[in-house]
Amino acid sequence: GAGVSTSEGIKHVRHPNVIDNPLPNYIVLGLSFLFEGGAWYMALREFRKVKGRLGTLQAIRDSKDPTTFVILFEDSAAMAGILVAFLGIWMAQATGLAWLDGAASIVIGLILAVTAAWLAVETKGLLIGESAAPDVVDGVRKLAAAIPGVEHVNEVLTLHMGPTDVLVNLSVDVADEMPAGELEVAFAELESTIRERWPVVQRVSADVGRR
Repeated sequence: GAGVSTSEGIKHVRHPNVIDNPLPNYIVLGLSFLFEGGAWYMALREFRKVKGRLGTLQAIRDSKDPTTFVILFEDSAAMAGILVAFLGIWMAQATGLAWLDGAASIVIGLILAVTAAWLAVETKGLLIGESAAPDVVDGVRKLAAAIPGVEHVNEVLTLHMGPTDVLVNLSVDVADEMPAGELEVAFAELESTIRERWPVVQRVSADVGRR
C-alpha cells in the first residue's frame, strides 16, 4: 500500500491532473472517515480495556496479543490518510496547484510505511517466539531452587505459544540421595504452584539431573 500510494503520488506530481468536480471525492472521503472512525473508536475502547493504567507504549511492548493494538494502529493510519487526502484535494482546488494532490499521496505512502515498520518491530518477537516476562522467569527459578534436594537450577526456558499460553522448561540438578518418589511429588507441587501464580503458564516440563 505504501509503495503504490507513493509511486502514484510521484506520478501525479510529475504529471498533475486538475480535478474538475471534487464533490464526489469529498463524499467518498467523508463516508470513509465516518466508517473508519467507528471502527477506530471500537478498537480504541478495546485497547483501553487491555491497557489499564499502563502507558500506551508500555502496554504495546508488554502485550502478547498483537490484535489489541494492530487494529488500532491500522485504523489510525487509515484516518490520518483520509485527512491528508482531503487536505491535498482541498489545497489543490484552493491554490490551483494540482500537484498538491500527488504530494498528499506521497505523504499517505509515508504514513503507511512508518505504521507498517512500527508494527513489524513490535510484533516480530511474537512471530519468532518470545519468552515470558522476566518476573515470571525469576519467580519460577526461585520456586525451583527452594525445593528440598534441588542443588542447582541450570536454566529456565520459557516460550509464548500464544497470548495466554506459556511453556516453561526447567533444567535442574538434584542430590543423588533424593528418592524418585519425593522428586515426582515435589515437581508436581511446583507445577501446581506455578500455574496458580501465573495462569498464563499452561505447560511445565523439567529436565532433571543428579549430582
